[in-house]
Amino acid sequence: MTANWAAFTTAEPDFAKRVEERFGAFTHHTLATLRKDGSPRTSGLEVRFLNGELWLGMMPDSLKALDVLRDGRFALQANPGEGQSMGGGDVRISGRAIEVVDAETKAGYGEEVEPPEPFHLFRTELTEVVRTYVEDDKYLVVQVWKPGEPVRTLKRT
Repeated sequence: MTANWAAFTTAEPDFAKRVEERFGAFTHHTLATLRKDGSPRTSGLEVRFLNGELWLGMMPDSLKALDVLRDGRFALQANPGEGQSMGGGDVRISGRAIEVVDAETKAGYGEEVEPPEPFHLFRTELTEVVRTYVEDDKYLVVQVWKPGEPVRTLKRT
């Protein structure tokens, strides 16, 4: 089961807000894709949350774009920032990226974001959102959301 960003925001507005804030703290993040041979590839990437979608824009024929066109599965990790504080926690999103071929949708994104032309544009269907953080300098807290399920929170010392 998958869900777009709007469905996640509707189901878990506070969690979604924290995730957006975490991604908003820095411009560049880390995208993991699958190479032809199935091994992982990590790449830097900027992301956008617009109009109820999480968008991934990529340069034409970049290796990450070719990976996603071949196999849409991805994992996206928010930039942890400097030092060891990880303000807001460690945030990861997994799902499938679907190429946007509709000219009107792509043009609307281009007007809003002004990416270098030409570009590949992908909207995402989420399969999991995870946030890990330290609470009270004592507990490691892991929040996990999957479409159709409530947030599961695990806390350990």
